[in-house]
Amino acid sequence: MSSLQFYGKVDESDQLVLLARRRTRKRITIIALSTIVLVSIVCAAVFGTVAHKNDNDNTNADANSLANAVKVVCDVTLYKDACYRSLGPKVQSGQVTPEDLFKLSIQVALAEVNNAAKKFSDQGNFDVVNTDKRTKEALKNCHDLLGLAIDHLNSSLSSGENSSLLDVLEDLKTWLSAAGTYQQTCIEGLEETKESLKNTAESYLQDSTEFTSNSLSIITWIDKAVTSVNLRRLLSLNNLNEEPEWLHSNDRKLLKKPDLKKIADIVVAKDGSGKYTTISEALNNVVAKSDNRTVIYVKKGIYVENVAVDKTKWNVMLIGDGKSASIISGSLNFVDGTPTFSTATIAIQGKNFIARDMGFANTAGPSKHQAVALLTSSDQSVYYRCQFDAYQDTLYVQANRQFFRECDIYGTVDFIFGNSAVVIQNSNILPRVPLSGQQNTITAQGKSDPNMNTGLSFQNCTISPFGNLGSVQTYLGRPWRDYSTTLFMQSNISNIIHPNGWLPWVGNSAPDTIFYAEYQNFGAGASTNNRVKWNGVITNITSKQATKFTVKTFISGNQWISASGAPYRSSL
Repeated sequence: MSSLQFYGKVDESDQLVLLARRRTRKRITIIALSTIVLVSIVCAAVFGTVAHKNDNDNTNADANSLANAVKVVCDVTLYKDACYRSLGPKVQSGQVTPEDLFKLSIQVALAEVNNAAKKFSDQGNFDVVNTDKRTKEALKNCHDLLGLAIDHLNSSLSSGENSSLLDVLEDLKTWLSAAGTYQQTCIEGLEETKESLKNTAESYLQDSTEFTSNSLSIITWIDKAVTSVNLRRLLSLNNLNEEPEWLHSNDRKLLKKPDLKKIADIVVAKDGSGKYTTISEALNNVVAKSDNRTVIYVKKGIYVENVAVDKTKWNVMLIGDGKSASIISGSLNFVDGTPTFSTATIAIQGKNFIARDMGFANTAGPSKHQAVALLTSSDQSVYYRCQFDAYQDTLYVQANRQFFRECDIYGTVDFIFGNSAVVIQNSNILPRVPLSGQQNTITAQGKSDPNMNTGLSFQNCTISPFGNLGSVQTYLGRPWRDYSTTLFMQSNISNIIHPNGWLPWVGNSAPDTIFYAEYQNFGAGASTNNRVKWNGVITNITSKQATKFTVKTFISGNQWISASGAPYRSSL
């Protein structure tokens, strides 16, 4: 704005309109140019090796061109045979672009997930005679999880309709990573039941998981092509002052108000002074898929209920009287027959969720093993000044993107786990006394595909004991899946952390494909001299590597976190 020169008196509203039009024209121009360059770059990669040996045989030349296009694209995937088998017969004659093949790959994945979902909707496909409560619940979970996978694949398929592919690359990687995670979670739930059911589920989901992974590989390949010519940086510079599309200006103003409690849309109070006495009742009366923020003020009290913010409840905000005052408490657990996924005291799926000054607890205790306090797969969700209190599997960051700030997280075994892209800042990580003979592991990150943009990032946090841990061995984490990714940086690590730092999932080592790193930590437990000597454990990463796991880079969070009203650090 400072570069524009004005002569005479200009009406402020006219000036704003003029600036908006110029920004829009500039953005359209950049998108058009960058899209042309993108198509040129990737098409060159795809078609550059295609030669027409016989100019007179156009039919054969077209067939060869299409076959080579499919081959080059499929060669970047993890499941090449599945890629050739699914895309080859679908490609028709004529010109085809990498974007066409990417969309086609999503379509075949979507069709397969739909087929699998139908099988899980009819439990006659499974041997469920005389099965226990946990097994039946796990099968129900599979149907629901595949529904979420279908939603994310549909979002991926339609995301480029009103914008450039370049604008939604990070969203696409996030949603496809989530779609793969939901399918994996279905299988994991059945691992806790009969072996035969798990094997059946794996066979039903084999094609859908491979096709989903291939779509993720293709968009990652396109992303690398874009990055190589700095097109994304050009677009991001142009968009620095633009609000995200999902955020209305009145929403930003609302969330910056000093006392949201006074203007809350819904008040929940145990003493009857609010509109509802339970949080579940309040959520049932939230408008589905609303683009407007719904603020629910939860007055002081312990609300014993299991709460679901389902996928149709968008832009919900829970604000309490303090993390130790307004508490949602449950006690569902694995030992008593509930699958891990279903033990959550509160499960959040609706996008753009915010919690502030709230507590979430699972009181089952250490003897009940898996017992989740909060499960979140809400994309672009923020948790500010919250408390998560349980033992094993306290905080399940299942999928999509989340940000935590100034929170207290208590637990014992794998108490921060899942496969989201997560940044946790300025928070207290509080290992507590486990069952006799157990070891504490803070994290169990579940990245199962190298192209997933997921991982756990802790920045400026404090790791300290809650209670007397005595001789209890406590570790930073262990690898749940082959590409498990976790970073602790600029954090205060107390001497409760074992000098080895990290614990194997099984045996005495870990896959070479994990990424476990520490950067600029301090405190009595921060020394990396005696860390385990695994190929995937890196104790001397550079600032450039660490920057990849910050808010700005890892979860593209500057705009959506700012809109939540929570403070945050954008980079190192």
